[in-house]
Amino acid sequence: MAPSSSMEIRDSRKKPTSQRGWQLKEMMQERIVLIDGAMGTMVQRHKLEEPDFRNESLANHPKPLKGNNDILSITRPDIIYDIHKEYFLAGSDICETNTFSGTWVAQADYALESLVYDINFKGATLARRAADDVLRETGKNKFVAGAMGPTNRTLSISPSVERPDFRNISFSELVQAYGDQARALLDGGVDLLLVETIFDTANAKAALFAIEELFESEYQSVPIFVSGTIVDKSGRTLSGQTGEAFIISVSHAKPMCIGLNCALGANEMRPFIEAIGKATDAFVICYPNAGLPNTFGGYDETPETTGANMLSFAKDGLVNVVGGCCGTTPDHIRAVAEAVSDVKPRVPSSNQASDHMLLSGLEPLKVGKLSNFVNIGERCNVAGSRKFCRLIKEGKFDEALAIAKLQVENGAQVLDINMDEGMLDGKAAMAKFCNLIASEPDIAKVPLCIDSSNFEVIEAGLRCSQGKCIVNSISLKGGEEDFIEKAKIIKRFGAAVVVMAFDEEGQAADRDRKVEICQRSFNILTQTVGFNPNDIIFDPNILTIATGMEEHNNYGKDFIEATRIIKDSCPGCRVSGGVSNFSFSFRGKEFIREAMHSVFLYHAIQQGMDMGIVNAGCLPVYDDIDKALLKLCEDLLWNLDPEGTEKLIAYAAQHSGETKTAAVVDEWRSNSVEERLQYSLIKGIDKYVVEDTEEARTNFSLYPKPLNVIEGPLMKGMSTVGDLFGAGKMFLPQVIKSARVMKKAVAHLIPFMEAERQARFEEMGDTISEEDRYNGTVVLATVKGDVHDIGKNIVGVVLGCNNYKVVDLGVMVPADRILEAVIREKANILGLSGLITPSLDEMIHVAKEMERIDLKVPLLIGGATTSKQHTAVKIAPRYTEPVIHVLDASRSVVVCSSLLDEKIRSEYLEDIQEEYEEVREDHYENLREKKYLPLDRARQLKTKIDWNNSQSDIVRPSFLGTKTYLNFELRSLLDYIDWKPFFDTWQLRGKYPNSRYPKIFQDANVGDEARKLFADAEKMLQQIIENNLLEARGVVGFYPASSVADDIVVYDPEETGNEVCRFFGLRQQSEKEINDCFACISDFIAPRESGTQDYIGLFAVSAGFGTDQMCKRFEAEHDDYSVIMCKALADRLAEAFAEKIHEMVRTDLWGYARSEAMSADDMHKIQYAGIRPAPGYPSQPDHTEKITMWHLMDIENKTGIGLSDSLAMTPAASVSGLYFAHPKSSYFAVGKINQDQVEDYSKRKAQSISETEKWLGVNLAYDPVEE
Repeated sequence: MAPSSSMEIRDSRKKPTSQRGWQLKEMMQERIVLIDGAMGTMVQRHKLEEPDFRNESLANHPKPLKGNNDILSITRPDIIYDIHKEYFLAGSDICETNTFSGTWVAQADYALESLVYDINFKGATLARRAADDVLRETGKNKFVAGAMGPTNRTLSISPSVERPDFRNISFSELVQAYGDQARALLDGGVDLLLVETIFDTANAKAALFAIEELFESEYQSVPIFVSGTIVDKSGRTLSGQTGEAFIISVSHAKPMCIGLNCALGANEMRPFIEAIGKATDAFVICYPNAGLPNTFGGYDETPETTGANMLSFAKDGLVNVVGGCCGTTPDHIRAVAEAVSDVKPRVPSSNQASDHMLLSGLEPLKVGKLSNFVNIGERCNVAGSRKFCRLIKEGKFDEALAIAKLQVENGAQVLDINMDEGMLDGKAAMAKFCNLIASEPDIAKVPLCIDSSNFEVIEAGLRCSQGKCIVNSISLKGGEEDFIEKAKIIKRFGAAVVVMAFDEEGQAADRDRKVEICQRSFNILTQTVGFNPNDIIFDPNILTIATGMEEHNNYGKDFIEATRIIKDSCPGCRVSGGVSNFSFSFRGKEFIREAMHSVFLYHAIQQGMDMGIVNAGCLPVYDDIDKALLKLCEDLLWNLDPEGTEKLIAYAAQHSGETKTAAVVDEWRSNSVEERLQYSLIKGIDKYVVEDTEEARTNFSLYPKPLNVIEGPLMKGMSTVGDLFGAGKMFLPQVIKSARVMKKAVAHLIPFMEAERQARFEEMGDTISEEDRYNGTVVLATVKGDVHDIGKNIVGVVLGCNNYKVVDLGVMVPADRILEAVIREKANILGLSGLITPSLDEMIHVAKEMERIDLKVPLLIGGATTSKQHTAVKIAPRYTEPVIHVLDASRSVVVCSSLLDEKIRSEYLEDIQEEYEEVREDHYENLREKKYLPLDRARQLKTKIDWNNSQSDIVRPSFLGTKTYLNFELRSLLDYIDWKPFFDTWQLRGKYPNSRYPKIFQDANVGDEARKLFADAEKMLQQIIENNLLEARGVVGFYPASSVADDIVVYDPEETGNEVCRFFGLRQQSEKEINDCFACISDFIAPRESGTQDYIGLFAVSAGFGTDQMCKRFEAEHDDYSVIMCKALADRLAEAFAEKIHEMVRTDLWGYARSEAMSADDMHKIQYAGIRPAPGYPSQPDHTEKITMWHLMDIENKTGIGLSDSLAMTPAASVSGLYFAHPKSSYFAVGKINQDQVEDYSKRKAQSISETEKWLGVNLAYDPVEE
C-alpha cells in the first residue's frame, strides 16, 4: 500500500497528459494541501431553472435536465468557471471538475449518454482555465482533479430482493463507463484523477481497473486519489466494508492519496479517518460535510466550526489534504485554509502490516509471520463436495449458501469457490454464487478464493467481489507470455495469486522441481509484472500418497521440505495447498483421511506452510488422534515404513465402525422437562410444548397444582424472554413466537385449573385471587371509530410475556365500554391506541370521561398518529392522573413497571411531568413565533401552472364513471409490495445503511431475524394466495372537473355542466424560507375560468376481506404471531393493490403516462407522474372528504368497503384517495392553518366552526375555544 511513485518518464508511445500532479507529493510532505468544497451547494445559490440546463442543441431534448449539474459545464460555463475560481481564490490548491455524474451510467437518467465526452472534456478545460488564470493573477500553482463519482448503480447489492444475485449493471459496463470518462478528463488536462464518494468498493475497483488499463496502453499516468464514504457510525461503507477492508481492496492501484469524504461531518468522521491513516502509508485526504444535515436536508455548520474541526484533525497529525463536501462553500474553505496554515502535515509512516499479505471481504484479513494457519474452506468446490455440486447443478443456490455459511462458522478464514464441472456453465455459476455471497454478511465478511482452471471463470468471480480476493490459480504451464498476461489482469483486479508448481514440462512432483518452478515464477512476478511479493502464494502441489506406487511415497516429505526452501528463497511469499489431495487414496474412510490431514498440517505448518484448502470443521487435534493411528500416519508422511500403506488399510478395516454419526437432532430433548419448556419458550418452538407441559403437570411431587407449572418453568422461561427482549438480544417476532408457545401451554392447563377450582369452590369457596399471580392488569383498546389494531396487539403480547394480565377490548371501542372494563377488571393501567387523526379527539374524550368519573388509573397513549407533543399538549391537561405517550411496544414494559413499582413511581412521574411541561412550553412558544400568511395572500401565491398552454398535459381518461374490481388476482400484487413498513410494524429497524428493505437483511443486529420473519411472511402469503383466504376488491372512477379557488368541482359524466359534488381543499399558510408557493390540491385542476376541460380520478381498494376469519382461526389456536402477521400482510397487499391500480391508471385507464416503464421500487419512491393524495393525510387532512368520495362512487355497495363513525375504512386493510394527472402535481403537507382559513373552510362546507376544528385539530395554528 505504498504511495504512487513520482512522476513517470514520458513515454512517446502514450498520449501525453498533464504531469503537474506529481508536484503534490512534495507539497503534501511540506504542508497541508487544500481541496475545494461542494459544487452543488454553490450551484444551488444561483437558483437555476430548466432553461439554464439547456442550450440550442438541447432545446428540444425530451427529458427534463434541471438538476443535472454536470451539463452546466456546457450550458452555463460562466457559472462553473466562477465557482472554480472562487474556490481557488479562497485557498484551494485543488479543485474538482464538475463531473461527479459524468459517466454514461449516471447520464442515462437524462438520456445524455452521447454527451459524456463533451461533459467531461469541457468540465476539465473549465477547471484548467480557472487554475491557469489564478496562477497568472496570484503566482500560486493550482491543480485540477478529475472527479469520478460512484454512479447511481451498485455492483455489490441487488436492486431486487426476490433476486439477490441480480445486478442492474456489470463490472465490464462500469469499466467501460469509467474508461470513457477518464479519457475525456485526461484529454481536458486534469492533473490527477479522483475516484470519490465510494459507497460500494466494487464500483471503485471498476474505476481503478479502467484507469490502470488506460495508463498501461494509452495515456501517461497521473496521480490517483481515492476517497470512500462511511455512511454512519458503524464505520462501514454502504456495501458493508469496514474502513480498513476498503483500504486493502483499493490499495493495489497505489493511490497517492486515500481517505474519506461526504456522509458525515468532521466530528463523526474523526475515528474513521484516524483508522484510515493507521492502515495506509499513502497520504490521507479528508473532506467532510458541513456537519450532519438538518431536518430540511440543509447544513448548518458555520465556516468557523468547520475550520476548528479541521484544525483539530491537523494538530493531531491525521491529514495531508483537507477540504469540504456537501454544504461547504468558499467561506468554509477559506476558514479551513486559515486554520491549518501553520500546522505540519501528517507524516506517512511505514505500515505496520507492510510485511503481511492483506486480504479482505467485508472485513480485513492479515497474514503475517506470526499469524496462525489460515483455513481456506473447501466445501464450496464442485470437485471437492458432492453435496455442493449436486445443489449447484440443481439450481439450489440458497442451500449451497448454507454450506458456505457453515464453513465460515467452523473457522474458515477464506472461502474457496470452484465451479469447474462439465455440466455447468462455470462463468454463470461463479458469478451467481459470488453475487449471492455478497448478500450474506455472515459469509461475505471473509475473503474469497476464486478457484478455477478456466481463466474466464476466474475473471467472472473477480468481477463480483468488492474485497481483495485470492486467485487460484495460474502457472507457467502455458508459457511465460500467457503467465504474464494473466498475472497482469489479476494485479489490475487487486487480487493475490496462487501459483501452481507447473511449467512447460509439466507438474513438479519432487522437491527440487517444486523449488525451481516456484523461484522462476517469483522472479517473473516481482521483476516483470511488479507483483507485491506478499500477494504471491505458491502451491507446490500436495500429491496423493499411499497409492501402492513406490514413487509416490515421498510426496508428503517432498512438499514439506520444498516449503521451507521456497519460503527462504522467495522472501514475502506464502505457501498453500489443497490438503484433501494428500489422503485421496482413502476415499470413504473419512476418519482416516482427517487424521492424515492433521498430521500433515502439523509438520507442514512448522516448516512454513501458511494456509491450506481444508474443511475447517473436520480436523482432529493432533494430540487427540489414536496413538496407533498417529504412528501409522507419521510413518506414511515421512516414508519410514515400506509396509505403511497396507498397515493403514488394515487399521481402517478394523475400525470401520468408527465413522462419525450425524449430529443428534433436537439434542435438547434429552434435558429435564423444566429445561425443555424454557428452551421451547425462548426459541419459540411449539412442537413439543403440549406433551412437555403435560409431563410437568403430572409430576405432582414438583407441581402439585397446574398453576405451579405456569408459575414455575413457564414463567421462568417467559421471564428470560422478557429480559432478552429488554436487552435487545431478542426481537419482536421472536417474542411473539414465544408468546404463542406460552399460550398453547397455558391453554392445555386451563381445563385442569378450572376443574381444580370448581372442586375447591364446592368444598370451601375459592378465596385465592387470580390477580395475585400477575404484575398488574392492563386494559387495551383501539378507540371508537378506529379499526387498526396491529400495534396494540403487539403491545399486548409483549406485556403478556412480562407477566401482565392483558384485557384486550378490540377495535372501535366507545368510551363507556372502555371505562366499564377498567372498573370491572380493576385495571392498574389503561392503554388507548389509534391510527387515524380523528382518534386523537376520541382519546381526549376518553381522558375527559376518566376525569369526570374520578378514575385513578394511569393512561397510556400509543399508535401511529399519536405523539409525545399531542399527548402532552392535548390529552394530559384533561386528566389529573398520569398520561404517558408510549413510542412502541418495546417501551411498554418499562413504562408499566415504572408506574406500578412504588419505589420508583414518584420519581418517574416527576420526570415525565417535567418533560411534558417543557414540551408544552416549546409548543406554545413555537405557535407564538410561527408566522402565517393571510388566506387571500396565500391564494395569490398558489402553484404556478400556465393553463393556457397546458392543453397537451390534459388527457381524457379511457372512460368516465366507475369501474369495479372484485376478487382481484392477489398474485399479481406481490411485486408491488413495499416491505419496509412491514418490518416497521414488527419493530425491526436496521441501522443505516441497512435501515430499509432489502438492506435490512444485512443488518448485523436485526438482519437474521428480519430474514426469518420475511420467510414466514412469504409462507403465509403463499397460503393466502393458494387457498383464496383473502379477497382484494376495488373501484376506480373518473369525472370531468374544474377548480374554483380552493375547491374542486366534479361534474356529471353524462352532463358535463351539471355539478354533482365538490371536494374542498386546504391551502398552506405557514411562512417558508422562500414564500413563493402555497399549495392546495385544487391548484392541480384547471380553473373553471380557463375554459379548459380537466378531469379528476378517485379510488378505493382493500385486501382485507377474509382477514377476520383468518384471525379468528389463529386466535382459537392461541397464535398471536399469525394474527399479527395476517393483518400486517393484508395491509401490505392493500397498499400494493393501490400501487398496482395507480399504475394501471397512469398507463391505461387514464393513460396520461402510457410509455411509463417503472420498477416497483421506483413507484415506492414516488418517481411516477401524477399523485394520489388521500383525505386525512398531509395534502388534505380532512377525513370528512371521504364521505363525498363514498357517495359519489357508491363505494360501499360496489365493493363492501365501509366507513366507521370516525371515517376509518373497513376492513382496516384499505386504501383510498384522489388521482391527479397534471405533471406539476406533487405531494405536499398543508401543515398548520390559521383561524381565517378555518372560518372560510367552514362556510364553504356549510358546517360549524367547532365541527371543522374537531376534524382538523392537529392542523390548527391556534388553540380553539373550549365549549
